[in-house]
Amino acid sequence: MTLTPSTAPPVTAGKPAAAGAGQRVQGAVVTYGFIFVTVALFAFFSLTEPTFRDSATLLDTLRYVSVAAILGLGVTLTMAVGGMDMSVGAVAGLGVTVAAKTMVIYNQVGAVAVLAVIAAGALVGLVNALLIVVLKVPDMLATLGTLFVIQGLKLILVDGQSISPGMTLDDGTTAPGKFTEGFLSIDRGTVAGVPISVVIFAGLTLAAWIFLSRTRWGRVLYAIGSNPEATRLAGVRVGAYRALAYVLSGVLASVGGLILASRIGQGDVSAGTSQLLEAVAVALVGTSVLGRGKPNVWGTALGAVLIGVITTGLTIKGLPYYTQDVVEGAVLILALVFSFTLSRGNRR
Repeated sequence: MTLTPSTAPPVTAGKPAAAGAGQRVQGAVVTYGFIFVTVALFAFFSLTEPTFRDSATLLDTLRYVSVAAILGLGVTLTMAVGGMDMSVGAVAGLGVTVAAKTMVIYNQVGAVAVLAVIAAGALVGLVNALLIVVLKVPDMLATLGTLFVIQGLKLILVDGQSISPGMTLDDGTTAPGKFTEGFLSIDRGTVAGVPISVVIFAGLTLAAWIFLSRTRWGRVLYAIGSNPEATRLAGVRVGAYRALAYVLSGVLASVGGLILASRIGQGDVSAGTSQLLEAVAVALVGTSVLGRGKPNVWGTALGAVLIGVITTGLTIKGLPYYTQDVVEGAVLILALVFSFTLSRGNRR
């Protein structure tokens, strides 16, 4: 039997190589694209607006985004377990009301106000955990319900009016207390020239990263978000960990409320209303950072910085505030494309 050489054309590696190169480019875009966008915008504003390059402006930018970033960390924790806390903005606003009433109406020191605000945030987190874990209410519906209850409760606590030092009370007397200097320093004070609120933001970001990425509890939270049933079958008390995520989210939101109260210097009943959208936005933007496609702390922090860069840069350029909303929304859409479209294609 004689063997003859095959006449079939040789297999060329051109197309597979090209496809591989395309996948590598797409992977690089997914992994580093949002970091590049942040750096590019920072460079653009720095080159076109000298004021933007001032260290004071940069610190004010971080100070401005600190509240949304801290609330976003709480949202990130609940996203890690497959949920979403929609009550963080309302909790921050409740913190403003509680702080003002504690110091201005009840004439207590700032330390007592801090403890009262954190306790209020933890209590809201426990209520959310009860609704979601015990009563099996879907997380978004439960936290939306909590949001509306808190918004009404804030008004009930203060009879629908903002609290300010020297205000006249219902009985005709003057409010005896005021915001203490120590409490006001939470946002207005500095450490080595860095605003205390920025230091708190950086410290909580580092702590949240260590918790989620370097501890067993954090790894379990991610496992629950990935496959709660398999995690339960592995012997993990899924309900307890989900409850922990929502309690921590409430506490973080209350810390944001402390910064907000210190910044405003009065018990504004509308405080915290706009913080929810920014907190959710930075957490969602964070899912696209480094191509992870999942909630991550450094991504949330970068998302907050990006929104701060955009807001500060456009403000310096004199663009109206409603233009900023459009740009922030476009950035959020771009982040979602990175997270759910490009990253999915990259995994194929």
